Amino acid sequence: MKINIDISDEYEEPVMTIHAKEWTRELESIVKFSKGSRVKRLVGEKGGQSFIIQAEDIDYVQAEGRKVTAVLKDQIIELKMKLYEVEETLDQRQFTRFSKSVIGNVDQIHRFELSFNGNLCVYFKSGNKEYVSRKYTKVVHETLRTGGK
Repeated sequence: MKINIDISDEYEEPVMTIHAKEWTRELESIVKFSKGSRVKRLVGEKGGQSFIIQAEDIDYVQAEGRKVTAVLKDQIIELKMKLYEVEETLDQRQFTRFSKSVIGNVDQIHRFELSFNGNLCVYFKSGNKEYVSRKYTKVVHETLRTGGK
């Protein structure tokens, strides 16, 4: 990617223009980042209490039935959001789809193994593990290569 920056007193406010052959996930991340839509924390509930969850502490977010939960190192906290809302809210350079029901934090991945059925088994730094379906393995590899902190 080529970047040109022009600093001058003639400009009232910053303007970003992107020239590309096609729309990509990387471009989407650039646009979201430039708009300041990066969320660093979420609010969840556990045992009738509300908790502030730092996005960086989340291993993955999963949907089971009508419940969406954030899985952290040593606890699971329910979120009052739909999975697609969580996906739109969190930084796409750090979080990516693992399956239809799971969004994972690539910065928390310790290692992964290819399963016999083509899925990836992801092991997080916390010791938690989750599977990436075959449909999303390419997206996860791309996010690992280009995303993260």
